[in-house]
Amino acid sequence: MDNLDIASQKSSDINHVLSQIYDSVKENRKGALADYIPELAKVDPNIYGIAIATNKGHIHSVGDVDATFTIQSISKALNYCIALELLGRDVLESVGVEPSGDRFNAIEFDPRTLRPYNPMVNAGAITIAGLLYNHLGNEAYEYILDRFSRAAGRQLTLNEDVYNSEMLTGHRNRAIGHLLLSTQAIKEPVDKALDLYFRQCSISVSTLDLAVMGATFSNLGQNPITGKQVFDMTSIRNTLSVMFTCGMYDSSGFWAHDVGLPAKSGVGGGIMGIVNRQLGIGTYSPLLDVNGNSVRGIESFKKLSDEFGLHAFDSTNRGSGLVAHFFDY
Repeated sequence: MDNLDIASQKSSDINHVLSQIYDSVKENRKGALADYIPELAKVDPNIYGIAIATNKGHIHSVGDVDATFTIQSISKALNYCIALELLGRDVLESVGVEPSGDRFNAIEFDPRTLRPYNPMVNAGAITIAGLLYNHLGNEAYEYILDRFSRAAGRQLTLNEDVYNSEMLTGHRNRAIGHLLLSTQAIKEPVDKALDLYFRQCSISVSTLDLAVMGATFSNLGQNPITGKQVFDMTSIRNTLSVMFTCGMYDSSGFWAHDVGLPAKSGVGGGIMGIVNRQLGIGTYSPLLDVNGNSVRGIESFKKLSDEFGLHAFDSTNRGSGLVAHFFDY
């Protein structure tokens, strides 16, 4: 069998596994839409997609992978990476890296430092938005939109309806912002930091975009589709570390136990996962569990991890050997 035949067979095997996982998960209709943001309560609960992007630029997908939705809290991982790159370890003076044990929107800080526990909860992400605004000024949103777009390999846009919905109803996040101001975790103008946070969460992406963004992280910051460098390697390492321990809200421990990958979820229904030096994975389904994570997304990642030996500590994952068997073509 020549190289083309081997590549074709591997691609066919991957697509077969994806289709099996998709078919086994799509009938799971548990969970609820994130109705506390009115626009998110309007989405079609049946939309569901899985996409994988490899570090060699190959794409495998099944389902509604072109349907767009707002990135929501997945933006926290990208913004943290950008902040580390621009500001270095000074970021750690404002935001910790420890799991909080609290809800993602808790109005709660580390009692020792009076700083947010980590950048993956709302308090930490608002702090990061404040740091970026203070560093970049009124160009902050356009800057991060450009970086997000480069990571996805295409020009992304703002969902104005979701942005306006979050602006009108985001009172809890405003309370968090003003409490951050009171403890000097962020500086004035707090309204600018909050606006940047609402905007970053309202950027529209697809499941394919999440897979390519994840592959950009896994490929040492270089987008494997465009070949362009997007993120700094050291910043990626530190971001992936926090994603592994804090990226899945209150179920981050179960995720590390059952799936074993750095990942970040959003209440829009997306999940972005990374297999270091190998793959980016994106899933989308808007029905959420009690922790704010996509029900179908979590089930899909568990099955992907089992089928392809993706778990970082899986006995079959001998230096990502099983991953290489399927995806190295």
